[in-house]
Amino acid sequence: MSKLEQRLTEMLTPAVEALGFELLGVEFVRAGKHSILRVYIDHENGINVDDCADVSFQVSAILDVEDPINTEYNLEVSSPGMDRPLFTEQHYAKVVGEIVAVKMALPLDNRRNFKGKLLACENATLTIEIDGEQFALPVAGIEKGNLVPTFE
Repeated sequence: MSKLEQRLTEMLTPAVEALGFELLGVEFVRAGKHSILRVYIDHENGINVDDCADVSFQVSAILDVEDPINTEYNLEVSSPGMDRPLFTEQHYAKVVGEIVAVKMALPLDNRRNFKGKLLACENATLTIEIDGEQFALPVAGIEKGNLVPTFE
């Protein structure tokens, strides 16, 4: 997570929680005038469009006052969906036993992308099995992670 994303998460979490939702995390995708700030929210009863609109209204007000982003961007408030983004060690711990896709910020074993079964999440390290081989990935080195939906 970038410093901007960390700052945005800290800034927006109280407002999102005050509305009764969990702020899973934020992503800022830089693309010039077409940059996107994605805010992922969740609730035990799920998320609907009205929930996203309510959070968007609150988040927009905070961003207008604090002005933490010095470029044009579009705000998107979203549910995590089936390919749930994973931002924290706690998020990974909840999906042990599932298939995850992880992109490391820096190469590890000459690769940055890992997709396999999450065997464990302990001591800030993920253990992922890919084709019978196990990899230990430090959570702090993860650039992006997602749950991979499986259909049985």
